[in-house]
Parts: sequence; structure tokens; C-alpha cells
Amino acid sequence: MSNTTETPRQDIYSRITNQIIAALEQGVKPWTQPWNAAHAAGHVSRPLRHNGQAYGGINVLTLWASAMTGHFSAPIWMTFRQAIELGGHVRKGEKGAPVVYANTISKTEADESTGDDVERTIPFLKAYTVFNVEQIEDLPGHYYALAESTRNPDERVADAEAYFAAIRADIRHGGDSAYYSPGLDYIQMPPFDAFRDAQAYYATLAHETTHWTKHTTRLDRDFGRKRFGDDGYAREELVALSGQSAPLATLQ
Repeated sequence: MSNTTETPRQDIYSRITNQIIAALEQGVKPWTQPWNAAHAAGHVSRPLRHNGQAYGGINVLTLWASAMTGHFSAPIWMTFRQAIELGGHVRKGEKGAPVVYANTISKTEADESTGDDVERTIPFLKAYTVFNVEQIEDLPGHYYALAESTRNPDERVADAEAYFAAIRADIRHGGDSAYYSPGLDYIQMPPFDAFRDAQAYYATLAHETTHWTKHTTRLDRDFGRKRFGDDGYAREELVALSGQSAPLATLQ
């Protein structure tokens, strides 16, 4: 039996690492902004605390990953206690997301060699749990408010719709991210209305559908990809870019 014991800090690192790995294994890149930028909080690039301050460091990745997993569009997070202080309550059964707080404390100690008092700086890491505002009820209205969104001015194109319907891929709509999940074998797309025009929507869908063709039950395409950004990843992206224009002739 091993005599090693996992420290609280190692446990925090393990939780965060496992969360990010789980997202990657589903084909989800957690550094892609997952929420709707039309939220009344404004266009944000990082998750926000209840007071509007942005999270930093590893917390950005963990909260992006949690937002994708939970399909949350709001960028705001808070603790259980903060929700209560604001008059709200976390819904029963909701699971929070792990975040960490790193800082230092100063402590006066006697120097072993001289006996003089010396000031020592001691780093510490504390983990706690936060919840997205979409998991919390009865908060003040501005936490749920959405800014006016700009609707896609175009209508859906019948020929393009028929093209993608004939492929019979599992295409799901919602959130603010577009990706193909190889582990679960489905394509995730933002709503049609979220795109600037029809061409942008169908080009994005064509790109993700090309990734969909690499599945072992279809073309079984494998460029030896081992990690994000390697040669295999780049080759697959080139294939997806080349397949992106296939249905766009229907829009001409």
C-alpha cells in the first residue's frame, strides 16, 4: 500500500485537471467563450464574480468548462452564501463549480541562527465552490437580464437545410459555441438567429459537419492527433476548412 497522501493543494489541482480533461475528451475546448455575449453584463471575455469583477488564472478555464457542461449562457458566478445575502437560493440538487483563491500571509518568526524576529511570507491556496446565476432563483433581476440581441436578418435557405438534413448528423442548437463532440458524436451550434447572416451559419455548420465525418463509423479519418495544436490537429482543421464551402453554392 502506498504511504503517499494527497494534500489539499494536490486535490484541488486534480479536480481542475480532471474537469478540463473531461471537456477535451468530449471535443469541447473550454478556452472558447461559452456564454452569450448579449447578456446585460456586456461583452465579456472572462467569467464574472457577483460584484462584476472578472476571475483570473485557472479559474477562467474551470468556469468556462463548467458553463459548457451546464449549458449556461450567463457569465456570472457566486457562492452559496453570496446568493443568500442577495435574497436568492441555489436550486436543490444543483452542483457547483470549483474555483481557487491564492494569496500569501505574513508571519513573524524567530530566526533559528540569530534569534531575531523575521517576517516570513507564506503562500496558501484555498478552494471553494461557486454557482452560475442560472442555478440560482430569486436574485435581483439584473443578474438574469439580457441585452437586446441583433437578430440574423436572413431567412433559412431551403436548399442548404435539405443538404444538412440529408447528412443525418445529430445537430443540436443552443449556447454560444460551435463544435463537434467526437466522444458523444454530435454537433453543437448556436441558434441560427445568433449569426450575422445565413452564410455565416451554414459555413460554420459545414465546418463542424466535416469534423463529424472523421468518426470511426464514417470515414475513420485519423491524422495521429495526440493533443490540441499538434500536426494531427492542424491537418484535421485544414480538412474541415476545405469542406466548409461545399454547401455554400446554395447561397449564391
